Amino acid sequence: MFGLIFFTLFTSGVGEFLCTSSDLEMSYTFCDSTAHAFVFNLTPCSIMKTKVWKATLYWIPRSDITFLKIVFHVWRNGERAFNWKHLLCSGADDEYSLCEMLKGETLVEEFDIKGLRIQFLK
Repeated sequence: MFGLIFFTLFTSGVGEFLCTSSDLEMSYTFCDSTAHAFVFNLTPCSIMKTKVWKATLYWIPRSDITFLKIVFHVWRNGERAFNWKHLLCSGADDEYSLCEMLKGETLVEEFDIKGLRIQFLK
């Protein structure tokens, strides 16, 4: 079974499972212990024989977004198989529109995630 720790924003804190299937567990965590208005949906919740996923993101930030870092950890049989970090917002010359969002604004995005970039053995 694969475990995918999805969306670690800043450092560890409150989080929850997003989906669970026979080959995938996906969860997220935020940096603090306060609940967030955040939903991420991935369809299908599986990585086997899947090349395109439909994703939906809904988020109401509790503060202005000036710094935002996303960290992906993929675990396989209890060991880290993949680690990816990306700084989305640094506060200067950011290319993503969400980097200018203000506290309380609503972000709703639907997008496709295409192509399996990592081949895992069964």
